[in-house]
Amino acid sequence: MPAPPMQPDQHTNPYKGRTGLDRIWRATGYSWQGLLSAYRTESAFRQEAWLFVAALPLAFWIARDWHDVLLLAGSVWLVLIVELLNSAVEAAVDRISLEPSELAGRAKDYGSAAVLLSLIMTAAVWLSIIWQRFFT
Repeated sequence: MPAPPMQPDQHTNPYKGRTGLDRIWRATGYSWQGLLSAYRTESAFRQEAWLFVAALPLAFWIARDWHDVLLLAGSVWLVLIVELLNSAVEAAVDRISLEPSELAGRAKDYGSAAVLLSLIMTAAVWLSIIWQRFFT
């Protein structure tokens, strides 16, 4: 017996009804708003964005092939992605309450740790490719 169709309840987001190109167009606009907001309000994101801008030409100079370029640029790109997710967690936690909370602190610390791990991975990628390119 098939399951009955799901009925929207009072917790359903009324803005989720868009489909097709309209949804894609609006989602793209919201994504750009998010990037611009992160750049304006998050100093860590700004610093990492400029790191990407500086690293991209270096990636082409250091790399021996397209795989190296993708690893070098992609690792810095990943830092930007993780930083956006960390900022989203921080904003959501701050929206709920600015009162000190062990769970809120843990959530923010986890996001920060994810950024740290992505930076360590990026450093490892860059150092290994630089070593391979110039010292072997």
